[in-house]
Amino acid sequence: MSHSVVDLFAGCGGMSTGFSQAGFGVIAAFEVWDAAINCYNDNFPDHNATKADLSNVPATVAIIRPLKPEIIVGGPPCQDFSNAGLRKEGNRAALTESFAEIVCAVKPGFFVMENVARARTSHSYSLARNLFKTAGYGLTELVLDANYFGVPQHRKRFVVIGSQKQTDNFLNSNLLSQETLLPLTVREKYPDFPVDFYYRHPRSYSRRAIFTIDEPAPTIRGVNRPKPPTYKPHKNDKSLSKNITALSYKQRALLQTFPNDYIWSGTNTEKEQMIGNAVPVEFARRIASALMSFINKQEPQKSFISWLQSGMTNESAKDVLSHLRYADRILPFVEDDFNAEDYNKQLEKCFKRTKLSSTNQQKIRRAINLFSNYQLGIDFIRLSR
Repeated sequence: MSHSVVDLFAGCGGMSTGFSQAGFGVIAAFEVWDAAINCYNDNFPDHNATKADLSNVPATVAIIRPLKPEIIVGGPPCQDFSNAGLRKEGNRAALTESFAEIVCAVKPGFFVMENVARARTSHSYSLARNLFKTAGYGLTELVLDANYFGVPQHRKRFVVIGSQKQTDNFLNSNLLSQETLLPLTVREKYPDFPVDFYYRHPRSYSRRAIFTIDEPAPTIRGVNRPKPPTYKPHKNDKSLSKNITALSYKQRALLQTFPNDYIWSGTNTEKEQMIGNAVPVEFARRIASALMSFINKQEPQKSFISWLQSGMTNESAKDVLSHLRYADRILPFVEDDFNAEDYNKQLEKCFKRTKLSSTNQQKIRRAINLFSNYQLGIDFIRLSR
């Protein structure tokens, strides 16, 4: 197998599936929840997920060290960091430290850790980070939105990749080369998705609950409540139809980019929780592909934002990107099939129907021209305005 991987806190197998698709050889997985273990093992006949209490670091290290994995990956439980949780750190947050202790004891060449965005500023991660640095790991630490990595849902996650032989930020350019310019809608990912609208239970009824597949889905959570009979439409709901229902677990699994033929076992409640807790497969695959290209010493393609940053400040580059995405909302385009001349002609017609200021129109034109130059492979030319 190519570059052996051990998956900790493996859940139902999202991270393992993504790394396998990218060409890595997953040799073992560890998880404490029986339902997730059974689901994982139904989908990985070449190796088993083993039940293990990963807070018991010495026992875990004794099992993993003989396997000599080149890479350890994992997503420690995130509920104690999550906006949906108690907003305080508890025992599950401490499992981030357990992950670090296991990595530092086994000492693989690389590791990958995924968690909610809030984890970046947590006390538990601060302790884990000190362990990684003391063990000699260079760290790439980024908050990424899976929506720009092939996943049709907004899902911000904190990703840490460590290497014993590299300095900090060693994988930044490889990771960002996997990022798309535009957000991905459900329909773009799945043109034959079986519904046009769906219900997603809001955290409070001050928020909308009816979504369309012509936008990215909200973050898939571990619960999937049906629409209550007493639900009152929100002013921002995308449809007023009374026949709209919540997504099925299989449809939610698609939004987590699991393969259509993935085997789901357990009760419906268990399936929903496994799917919501999982690392999206395509997100994991792109992280794995970035790591694989680095290991194989392949030069990553420069992303649009990196290209911009070669000739302007970070803030100016973000402003250009913001205006380009705003242009896409006015007049959608496909970044891989972009004709600036035709697009600009259509855009000017749209400007006549909008109330955009002349300044914003000019900024959008500039963003379009910069993106065209990037697509054509032209070196950045600094513009005065």
